[in-house]
Amino acid sequence: MSWIVRLPFFVVLMGLGAIAMIVPAAHAAITEDFNTMRVFFYGFILFSTLTLLIGLATAGYAPQSVARSQLLGLLAAFSALPLMFAVPFYEAVGNTSFLDAWFEMVSCFTTTGATIYDNAGRLTASQHLWRALVGWLGGLLVWVTAVSIFAPMNLGGFEVRATATGGDGAVGRFSQIGRIADPSERLVRYALSLTPIYMGLTGLLWLGLVIAGETPFIALNHAMSTLSTSGISPIGGLYFAASGFWGEALIFCFFVFALSRLTFSRGLIGERDQGLRRDPEFMTALILISAVTMLLFLRHFIGAAESATGASLQNIAAALWGALFTVTSFLTTTGFESHSWEGATAWSGLNTPGLFLIGMALIGGGVATTAGGVKLLRIYALYRHGEREQERLLHPSSVGGGGKDARRIRKQGAYISWVFFMLFALSIAAVMLMLSLTGVQFETSVVLAVSALSTTGPLATVAAETPIAYSGIPDAAKVILAGAMVLGRLETLAIIALFNPEIWQR
Repeated sequence: MSWIVRLPFFVVLMGLGAIAMIVPAAHAAITEDFNTMRVFFYGFILFSTLTLLIGLATAGYAPQSVARSQLLGLLAAFSALPLMFAVPFYEAVGNTSFLDAWFEMVSCFTTTGATIYDNAGRLTASQHLWRALVGWLGGLLVWVTAVSIFAPMNLGGFEVRATATGGDGAVGRFSQIGRIADPSERLVRYALSLTPIYMGLTGLLWLGLVIAGETPFIALNHAMSTLSTSGISPIGGLYFAASGFWGEALIFCFFVFALSRLTFSRGLIGERDQGLRRDPEFMTALILISAVTMLLFLRHFIGAAESATGASLQNIAAALWGALFTVTSFLTTTGFESHSWEGATAWSGLNTPGLFLIGMALIGGGVATTAGGVKLLRIYALYRHGEREQERLLHPSSVGGGGKDARRIRKQGAYISWVFFMLFALSIAAVMLMLSLTGVQFETSVVLAVSALSTTGPLATVAAETPIAYSGIPDAAKVILAGAMVLGRLETLAIIALFNPEIWQR
């Protein structure tokens, strides 16, 4: 096994992706979908052989720059691996283009969940399983690389607290990288620590959904999509799920793993042991979820009162639950819509403004989780900085409290958070401009740009005034959105770090 550890990161991921093709092949054999079985089994043989050849050719690979090698490997994984995933999928579906199949795999692997195939019946069960499995693997990759690559380099949100650990932030000298003897061993160590947790949580949710009345296949797909925050569903969402309210309640409980990394990786990154009550990300999420849920509920409640619609306890409870679940789902960038979401609209007679959901998706979940967006820790840093500035307006000679860590978050953390927020806003503007050049309307380009960069694909269906079909946009726009998904998954600061001369000189 030692020679596998010495292989380039991308080659290892390629081999794991090839092995994963056995899963849909086995499922297709059980369901007697022999065409899909043959395609994925042949894909396993083809790409396993290709991986073996590349592995033999790069067996003596020794990167001169650890930071550059890790970032380039991760960029290659999200950019090139979907091409490999798309080959058997394209052959199995048959009546589709390779561009659409590639777009689908990019969307799945980046945990975005935007789908070309609006009609769920167009794909077989094994093909839906492959979509969910690719998204699940993408979520696991994010978990592992966040603590093994981004944390030492002070990227991916860790730059907000970088000065507290002696690092230099995303724009600094990457001093921690120089102290890592073997990055492959570090990746393996964290993979062995996090993979059982990730698989165990997925299995637990799967079992819970089955007990709640869901069919095992759909329960497995929804469990994988919840843990990876991809929002992929073989039946078009939770609206048609047989598990009903109890299934949504179970999924809601598992959203917590996309709000704070302390729920699954406490102690792995060397941070001080603190509970969720003292975690700024988790507390910020609770405040945002509570505030937005109450605003949406009051809007529906007032609308129902003005229209003299009977407000039964059942309607009130359904409207409150629909808002709570859907808001939390989009904050974690999962994109599942509650069955009661449309019921609240019918009760009050008011359409729910998609701007609320767009805003929640932009904020995103916690650092080192599968959620995308700006991240809660950066929002917290900006809030604390604004709070401190207001105090200084009233009391110019006051001294900010909270300890050394709090002062660093309010100063250096808020500064780098603002830089990232501006880069994120410029990325949205750039994607919108490129989409507009392909003929996409302005309103549509806004929603598509936010959904791609925040890795929240279902946003196009739920948040837009009229649902946007990804299958109806031009091919050039699909390529642009695929690039935006990769950019949103890796984050702008990580891409910029590749151009930092200091990591190329190591």
